[in-house]
Amino acid sequence: MELDDIDRGLIRALCEDATQSAGALGREMGLSQPATWRRIKRLKELGVFGPRRVDLDLEGLGFGVTVFLGIKLATKGRVSLEDFERAVRAIPEVQTVQHVLGLFDYRLRVVAQDLPDFERVLRRRIMTLPGVGNVEANVLLSEERRPGPI
Repeated sequence: MELDDIDRGLIRALCEDATQSAGALGREMGLSQPATWRRIKRLKELGVFGPRRVDLDLEGLGFGVTVFLGIKLATKGRVSLEDFERAVRAIPEVQTVQHVLGLFDYRLRVVAQDLPDFERVLRRRIMTLPGVGNVEANVLLSEERRPGPI
């Protein structure tokens, strides 16, 4: 995939604020609105952009704690990965489920109102999932979002 400096600039600008119009982006990049729109359309067709989503302010919604959990399944043969994944996806506090290589089998991003609420989610929902063995928790203190290597 060939991306030039203008494509990279458009990608960076849209990562910052995806609500910008093609006209505003074009003025920033030194392009006309139609030329900017064509470039954005081409980038979409190339698969550069995934589905559009709203970036929620979790604290504003009352979720003040984010915890990353590493989960090692007790015995992989006793419970299927599909059963575990289906069960964990049903927990609304679990934001992401990542099947990973390494010390743990899965990495989860879990949000909660506060630490007592997280403990409730951990004890009543996550620890009761089929096949859960070892669990390691890392509480998020701060987060910096970066657009990546573009």
